[in-house]
Amino acid sequence: MNTALNRFSLALAASLLSVTALAGSAYAQDEGLVVYNAQHESLGREWIDAFTKETGIKVTMRQGSDMQFANQIIQEGDASPADVFLTENSPAMTLVDGAGLFAPIEKETLDQVPDQYRPADGMWTGIAARTTVFAYDKTKLTEDKLPKSLLDLQDPAWKGRWGAAPAGADFQAIVAALLQLKGEDATKAWLKGLKDNATPYKGNSVAMKAVNAGEVEGAVIYHYYWFGDQVKTGENSKNVGMHYFKNQDPGAFVSVSGGGVLKSTQHMKEAQAFLKFVTSKAGQAVLKDGTSYEYAIGKDAPSNDKLTPLADLNAPKVEASTLDSKKVVELMTAAGLI
Repeated sequence: MNTALNRFSLALAASLLSVTALAGSAYAQDEGLVVYNAQHESLGREWIDAFTKETGIKVTMRQGSDMQFANQIIQEGDASPADVFLTENSPAMTLVDGAGLFAPIEKETLDQVPDQYRPADGMWTGIAARTTVFAYDKTKLTEDKLPKSLLDLQDPAWKGRWGAAPAGADFQAIVAALLQLKGEDATKAWLKGLKDNATPYKGNSVAMKAVNAGEVEGAVIYHYYWFGDQVKTGENSKNVGMHYFKNQDPGAFVSVSGGGVLKSTQHMKEAQAFLKFVTSKAGQAVLKDGTSYEYAIGKDAPSNDKLTPLADLNAPKVEASTLDSKKVVELMTAAGLI
């Protein structure tokens, strides 16, 4: 009896495991293509909705931040449920690429993006871009009193007069560009100036609101926060102007948002199709016509008419695929900023 009962129990357990596995498989299939989206949620949703409308392919979006998802993907390894990873800035893409977890991007997709907006290894591609600006209080600062360079903000003359959001991936990408352009000593000196002179805020939009409210005279942010507020009520930016550093200054840094396909994906064809769509004229038109106010970077893809053209920013040449996020975290931690 006991033997028969044991056999029955084992058979039942095996049956339950089989049902569970099938249910899990069905659940995974029901999710369709899984995108880990560290881009702004609204932009990720615009791309996904347009892609699904064109192809009929279902997409599930999971929302998070650059480094949160990059570290999660590395932890998950080949077991990651993600098919595609989208970021706001390139250092997170470099981290995942360095772990060998991306599949090569199809040539047709790469050919849609200029060389300067994607790494030479072809393991991920740029999908959008944003530029650093100095948002300033127009009631307190005139053009002749604005900093000529991002590096000027480390001067004691700027103590207590400007703000930033140093804890975020957005700002850390700016520091990574400074590190690449000017080296470690100059970066350390600027970070000390940041610690001594600047007021820390939780996010670019909060820093811009502080400028608008007269808390600080200026803040280092990305451009699209101002544009996004202006097209709504403008209540958080009515007193704010934007200063473009230009002159290939580190403060004119253009940060590239990235997209990559996980090599562990069970939906390689669909994942590749998604990135091909995002970088296509139709996908880049989402940037031109939508509400993100980020730059389109596809070949011959126009950006929103309200934006200063990328070519006029006179940005420094930065190799996006080699921005060193680990070193930046180390330097910023040592400076007491994060």
